[in-house]
Amino acid sequence: MEVKVNHVNEPSWIEFTVTTKLPQNLQPLQEMAHNLWWVWNTNVKELYKSIDPELWKELRHNPIFLLEKIKSERLRQVSEDEKFLANLDNVYAEYKAYINAQPNEKIPSVAYFSMEYGLTDHLKIYSGGLGVLAGDYLKEASDCKVDMTAIGFLYRYGYFTQTLSVDGQQLANYEAQNFNRLPINPLLDEKGSQVIVEVPYPERLIYARVWKVAVGRVALYLLDTDFEMNSEFDRSITHQLYGGDWENRIKQEVLLGIGGMLTLKKLGIKKQVYHCNEGHAALINVQRLVDYVQDEKLSISEALELVRASSLYTVHTPVPAGHDSFDEGLFGKYMSEYPAKLGISWAELMDMGRENPGSNEKFSMSVFACNTCQAVNGVSWLHGKVSQEMFNPIWKGYFPEELHVSYVTNGVHLPTWAASEWKALYEKTFGMDFYSDQSNMKIWKQIYTVPDEEIWNTHMGLKNKLIDYIRTQFRDSWLKSQQDPSKIMSVLERINPNALIIGFGRRFATYKRAHLLFTDLERLEKIVNNPNCPVQFLYTGKAHPADGGGQGLIKRIIEISRMPQFLGKIIFLENYDMRLAKRLVSGVDIWLNTPTRPLEASGTSGEKAQMNGVLNFSVLDGWWLEGYVKGAGWALTDKRTYDNQSYQDQLDAATIYTMLENEIIPLYFAKNTKGFSPEWIQVIKKSISEITPRFTTKRMIDDYIERFYSKLAKRSAMLQSDHFAKAKEIAAWKANIARHWDTISLVSLEMKNLTTGSAVLGDMYEATAVIDTHDLRDNGIGIELVSTCQDDHQHTHIADVKEFDLVKRDGSLLYFKMNYQLYQGGTYKYAFRMFPKNADLPHRMDFCYVRWLQRTN
Repeated sequence: MEVKVNHVNEPSWIEFTVTTKLPQNLQPLQEMAHNLWWVWNTNVKELYKSIDPELWKELRHNPIFLLEKIKSERLRQVSEDEKFLANLDNVYAEYKAYINAQPNEKIPSVAYFSMEYGLTDHLKIYSGGLGVLAGDYLKEASDCKVDMTAIGFLYRYGYFTQTLSVDGQQLANYEAQNFNRLPINPLLDEKGSQVIVEVPYPERLIYARVWKVAVGRVALYLLDTDFEMNSEFDRSITHQLYGGDWENRIKQEVLLGIGGMLTLKKLGIKKQVYHCNEGHAALINVQRLVDYVQDEKLSISEALELVRASSLYTVHTPVPAGHDSFDEGLFGKYMSEYPAKLGISWAELMDMGRENPGSNEKFSMSVFACNTCQAVNGVSWLHGKVSQEMFNPIWKGYFPEELHVSYVTNGVHLPTWAASEWKALYEKTFGMDFYSDQSNMKIWKQIYTVPDEEIWNTHMGLKNKLIDYIRTQFRDSWLKSQQDPSKIMSVLERINPNALIIGFGRRFATYKRAHLLFTDLERLEKIVNNPNCPVQFLYTGKAHPADGGGQGLIKRIIEISRMPQFLGKIIFLENYDMRLAKRLVSGVDIWLNTPTRPLEASGTSGEKAQMNGVLNFSVLDGWWLEGYVKGAGWALTDKRTYDNQSYQDQLDAATIYTMLENEIIPLYFAKNTKGFSPEWIQVIKKSISEITPRFTTKRMIDDYIERFYSKLAKRSAMLQSDHFAKAKEIAAWKANIARHWDTISLVSLEMKNLTTGSAVLGDMYEATAVIDTHDLRDNGIGIELVSTCQDDHQHTHIADVKEFDLVKRDGSLLYFKMNYQLYQGGTYKYAFRMFPKNADLPHRMDFCYVRWLQRTN
C-alpha cells in the first residue's frame, strides 16, 4: 500500500493587538492609569482593585495591564455600577484638582538628569538606591508644585531579574519590557508622529525616540534608541542599565547629557537650574556651553560663567574608583568634534575633566561636573565631608573643609513608602494636612497619643502580609532552584510571625558587609534556635553581574541558610525590587545595615523602614549618623578599633551578637498579656516621632531649594541680565587676573612679635604685607593668615583663617594690615595665602588661583 506523505508548510502568523475600548463613563480610568500619581495614592489603587481583585493581584497591581485584560462583560457591569461610578467621580476629581494645580512660582524651575529612576516596579529603568532616590525626588517635586522636567532612558531590558541556581549561584536574566503595558506614552509632535531627537555621534547621527512618563505634575522624558532608524550597534545603547563595556557606557552618557539637552531644546524647554544626579549626566554642560557659544556668540569663558551659575552636581559615590573615567582615546572617539564647536583646543577640553591639568589622566565625569557646576553636594553630612576629601585635589591650595562642596541628606517619599495601614493611622492622628508639613516635629509627637495596642496591631498586620507574600511569591521559584521539596515546604512553614524578624536588603557590594552576621556560626545558631525567643533573618539583594565578590557572598549566605541548624531561620529572598522592598521595610521588626564606614554615602532603605514602625540597627554611617537617637533604635559605634578590616569585622560582628542577646531580643520578648512588649512600642513611638520627619523627601527638597536652587537661580539671573553683561564682566576680570597672576610679587610680609615656636594666649599680633601688582592695576587680590592643627590621628585641619585688610594703594603697590589674637592654646602651624578676590564670585573655588607667601622678617 502506498502511503502519501503530507508535507505541511509553516503557517504565516499575522500578529494583531486587541485593545480595550472603555465605555465613555470609564475613560478616566485610562487617563489616571497613564499618570504615576496612582503609585502613591491609596484611593486610586483601591478603585482599580475593586474592578477585579483577583486579576489586580495576578497582574501585580498594574492598572494599564488590568484595563487590557479585563473582560468586556465585567467592564459593562462596572460601567453600570452606581457605587463604583460615584467612587470613580470622587477619585477623578481629586486627581484633576492635583494635576491642574499651578507650579509654585517662588521655587526655581529645574531640569533634572539621571541615568535611572525607580518609580514603580512595573517600569524597569532602575537598579537600586540611586534610581529609587531619583524617582522619589520627582514624586516629591510634583507634590511640592516644583516646575521640574526630568530626562532619562527607556531601557528595553532595564536591570536584570535575579534567579538562583540549584547551588545558590546568582543568575542574571534580562527580560524585555513590553512598552504597551508600561505607564508611558510616546511624545507626539504636531503631526501626530513620535518626537525623534537627532544626537551627533562620530561620523553619524543617532536617533532617539522620546517617551513621556507623567509623574504627577512632573514630566519625565525617556530616550530610546532601540528602533530601526539606528544600526544594531547603536540600538543597544538603551538596552541595559549599567550593562556593556566602557564604550557602551560613554555612548550612554553622551546620549543622556548631550541628547538630553537637545531633547529639551527641541521641546522648547528652558529651566533656571540644571541638576545632574551623579556624574553620568555631566555632559549636559558640554552641550549647554555649545549652545551659548554658537547661539549667543559668547566666548567659552563667558559661556562657562553662565553654565556654572545654573548647575548643580549631586555625587552619590564615596570612593574615587566609583566615578566614571574614560581613556583619552575612547573619549576622543566620541567627543573630538566639540573643541572646535567651543573654540578651544582638545587639550583644554581634556583638562576640564582632570584633577591635574596637563597630565595624562583619564577624563573624569565627576571632575568635569565639579569644574562646570557652581554647586556640588554629597547625600549626607558625613558623605559631604568624604566628598570634600575626595574632590580636594581639584582645588589645590585649599583644605577639604574650606571647599564649597556641601550636602543634602537623602530622604524618601512618605506617600510611596509608608504602607497604606500606616498612612491611615497618620492621617487619623495628624490630619490630612500633615503631608504638606511633614518636617514639623510637633505634628509627629502626636504619635504618643496612639494606643500601644493600635501600633502593635498595625505592625503585626503588615508582618503577616509579608509572611503571606513570601509564602505565595517564593514557593514556586524555590522549588525550581532547590533540590528537596520537603525542605522548601519546611522553610515556608517555619516563617513565624511571633519571631523577631530582622531584615537585610541592599546591593551586594562587599563594603555592605552582608557576611558580618555569619562570622561566628555557633553563636548565631544559639540566637536563632532559642525556643523561647525565636529570631529569624530575611536577606535579599542583587550583586552586579561583574562583581564576583558580591555574588560569592550571596552564594555563601544561601549555603548557610540550607544548613540544618539554620533552615527556616535564615532565608534569602531572590530578585530584590521595589515591590519586595516595600513588603520588607513594612513587615520586619528590625532593619539591619552593616556597611564599612564611611562607604555608605547615605542609604535610604532604613529611612523607608523608619516610617513603617520598623526599628533600625545600623552602623553610624550615612543617614543613620544623623538619624540615630538613643532609645529609638540601635547603633554600632563609628569609632574604629583596628586598622585591619578583618579584625574590625570580627569585633563588629561580636558587638551585633551581644546587642541582640542582651538588649534587642530581651526587649522584644518582654511581652504583656496582650502579646506585645510595651517597652518595644515606646521605642517605635520615639523612633517615629524623633527620626522619621527628618528623613522625608519633603525635607530633602526643601533643603535643595534653600541651599542650592534659590541661590543658583538668583545668581544666574544676575549674570544673564542686560545681555549677559555681568557674565562678560566676570570673565574679563578673571582673564585679566590670570594673565598677570605670575607677575605679582611680594615686597614684604612681616609678623611683629610672633617668633617661631612661641606665642602667648590672648596677646595681639600685628601683621603687614605689601605686594606689587605691576601691570595688573586691580585691587582684586586678598591675603590671609591660615593656621592649622593636628587631630589625634595626625590629620591636619584648619584652625583659623583671618584675612588682611587692604589699607591703601600706591601706584602698583597694595598695602595690607591685620591684627591677630590667639584665642586657644595648643600647637599650631601658620602660613600666608594670596588669592583673587571679587564680591561677584560665589565662592573661592570658582576661580581657584592660590599662592603661598613667605614671611620676610
